[in-house]
Amino acid sequence: MKERQYIARRAAEWEAWDRWLAAAGRPRTAAPDGDAAGAAGLPQRFRRLCHDLALVLDRNYSAALAADLHRRVLAAHQRIYGAGEPQGHAWRRFFGGDLPALVRREWRLVLAAGLLLCVPLLGFLLLIQGWPDAAFLLLSPEAVGEIEDMYSPVAHHLGRPRAASSEWAMWGFYIANNVRIDFQAFAGGVAFGLGTVFYLVYNGLHIGAIAGHLTQIGYVSTFWGFVAGHSAFELTGAVLAGAAGLKLGTALVAPGRQTRLAALRQHARVAVKLLYGAAALTLLAAFIEAFWSPRPDIPLASKVAVGGALWVLTWAYLLFAGRVRAA
Repeated sequence: MKERQYIARRAAEWEAWDRWLAAAGRPRTAAPDGDAAGAAGLPQRFRRLCHDLALVLDRNYSAALAADLHRRVLAAHQRIYGAGEPQGHAWRRFFGGDLPALVRREWRLVLAAGLLLCVPLLGFLLLIQGWPDAAFLLLSPEAVGEIEDMYSPVAHHLGRPRAASSEWAMWGFYIANNVRIDFQAFAGGVAFGLGTVFYLVYNGLHIGAIAGHLTQIGYVSTFWGFVAGHSAFELTGAVLAGAAGLKLGTALVAPGRQTRLAALRQHARVAVKLLYGAAALTLLAAFIEAFWSPRPDIPLASKVAVGGALWVLTWAYLLFAGRVRAA
């Protein structure tokens, strides 16, 4: 067979490879077209491409054709087997679409975690407005005195715990505190999910007790102005960590036809990704909590407006980001 005839016979499939390889830097595409088997036929088509190169070399076709096929084989091999996506690209892909898509896919667990955290929080907050002493069911008198000092309208450093001496120390303190809460909610999943349920409900009650007490004694401007900015990231992070813990718990409670250990390993791969999202939100929350929330020169209305905007942006991101890629 003449070289020109061979090229004409195989050109359509080579062009399909070129289109597929050109799309490597763009949102994911299906395997090279031209075969009804789709992605399932990718190995066979790759072997045909390699065979093309071997045949061209064996028949001593032109060097240009051999070089072109060699380049195509190397690029296809790297994309199929190398998975050599730079680390930065992997993180951009994860936060640019994979994480929101995962949250939507696991929406039942996310919703359950959100209800377990927010219902006790709001319930206890409202209860304290009618029964102020209810706060002391969860908070010791010493703890109540400390949070009153932190959020007093005359406090020298709003919201700063006694252990922190600067904004950077506050950032470290809040990271440690929020990571502890997230990790408790996540790790509690290995107790058949009961630990996660406990920590979500407990933290909801604890936050509700603080918010309810400070609201009841009139520290509305200082407390709500302080928490408005970082609440979206902090509470959403806790919800994702709780969803991750519940994911572990479902593997142990309902492993299906797998052993519990195999199901736990499978679910853990998903849970860890949710935890990555929780960790990122926690870091953002701690940063805002340390450097924006305590500023006394920013009016309450501005803090509330920024906080509301961050709630909208956070959940718009989780609900809509990555849908084009998935389509």
